[in-house]
Order: sequence, then structure tokens, then C-alpha cells
Amino acid sequence: MKPTAIQALRRKLAADEPVLGFWVTLESPSITEIAVGLGLDWVIVDAEHGQLDWKEIAEHLRTTARSQTVALVRLAELNGGLIKRALDLGADGVVIPWVETADQLREAISWARYPLEGRRGIGGERATAWGLRLAEHTAEANQHVLVVPIIESVRAAAAVPEMCQVDGSELFYFGPADYSSSAGFRGQWEGPGIAEEIVRLLGTLRAAGKHAGVIGTSHEDLQRRITQGFRMVGLGMDAGLLIRSLKGALAAAGRAEPRFLPE
Repeated sequence: MKPTAIQALRRKLAADEPVLGFWVTLESPSITEIAVGLGLDWVIVDAEHGQLDWKEIAEHLRTTARSQTVALVRLAELNGGLIKRALDLGADGVVIPWVETADQLREAISWARYPLEGRRGIGGERATAWGLRLAEHTAEANQHVLVVPIIESVRAAAAVPEMCQVDGSELFYFGPADYSSSAGFRGQWEGPGIAEEIVRLLGTLRAAGKHAGVIGTSHEDLQRRITQGFRMVGLGMDAGLLIRSLKGALAAAGRAEPRFLPE
């Protein structure tokens, strides 16, 4: 955990400035190293989708050590064991998918905090510098750890006002594709009416003093999201950004629209 990086992120958010980052889905820690070198505010290492294992997750986290880039791990589900493991590896916080109730959010926060405020166990792993900073880390971790729920279903939307009242919640993320799927528009990024609904929920969060994030789908969409009031704005996912860049370069070179060849 990097308290100074988390504090810097919070200062920007308190000043209503956007904090920019991207989602890591590929194995190479060089991807996250580049993000750190570019001075991105945050990265989210995605352990829900894709093929990353815990060794690879740890390598991504190591590249952010002693940097000002906040490193979060998106877990596969709300699970106390997974939350504790990600934090023991040194993550600055966790991103929890498919949170649909205030009680689920309280549970996630509880697993991310040491007693008496929570149920996180104390271990001599990376987070405590292999036990060398155990006292310091356990004294400061509860006030710094970030727990970010993803709002990605119709049911979750109804619970947003109650989630805003949960102690320890400050950042929320939106998953438009899953939200659309839960509304009957599977396979669409923002199905009919979903874009408007997400902006409405953003207003609810901001009125409660919370901050919200979403992934931009293009340069134009990034600008639109910031104007709308999203503050934890994703530049994209690593694979998607690579594909977008390559397609643009191929087009500039006169190559027809590329497509994946059959396996």
C-alpha cells in the first residue's frame, strides 16, 4: 500500500479534478511499468476476466512500488479471501464487481479493514514488507484502503442512494455493458436508455459527495465523460488501447479494416 499515492489521488478528487488510468488485462508487468512512467493516477489490474494469475498480479503491483500510481485489483467476486489476498500482495485497494446492495458493500469494506473496524487478518506478506513494517502498515491501512464497488445491474442502481450512506465508500465505478445486459440489452455497451440512467445515477453520487468512474471508449468519449462529471476516468483497457492504436496506424498506411484471422 502507498499512502502518499492514495492521498494524492484523494486530493485531486476533492478538488474535482479527473484522475486518469487504465485497466490491465495482459500478463506483462511492462504494461503497468509504462503506466507508472507516464504518470497515470491509477491502474486496475483485472483479475475477474482474462487469464491473470496471482503471480502475474503481484508482478504488476511490484511495478507501482514507490510510485504515485494507485494500484487496485478488480476481483472475480465479493469474497473475503480474495480481498485479503489482494491487499496482502500490496494493492492499494480492491474493485468489487456486481455489488447490488448496501450490505454487500459493507461486507467488502469489512474484509478490507483490520479489526476492530473489520475482519482482515494480519499477515507478514508484501503489504507489511514481509513483517518489517507490520506495526506501521496495520496502523494506517484502514484509513487509506480503497474499496470500489462496480454498479453494473438494474438491481444495483436501485440501491445506489443507500450505498452512498455506507461508511468507507467514496468511489464507485460503472460497468455499462453488464448494466445493459441486466436490462435486456446483452452485447450492447449502453443499450436504449442506459446512458441516461447512468448519468442520473452519477448525479445521485455526486450530490452525496461521492466520485464515480467509467471507461472511455474513444478520445471523444473521454472528454464527454469528464464533462458529465465522471472523475475516475479510464483511458481504456490495455488490449483495447493497443488494438485502437494499431487500427489507426493500419488505416493511416492504407490497409483495409483489419479483422482477426480464423484460429
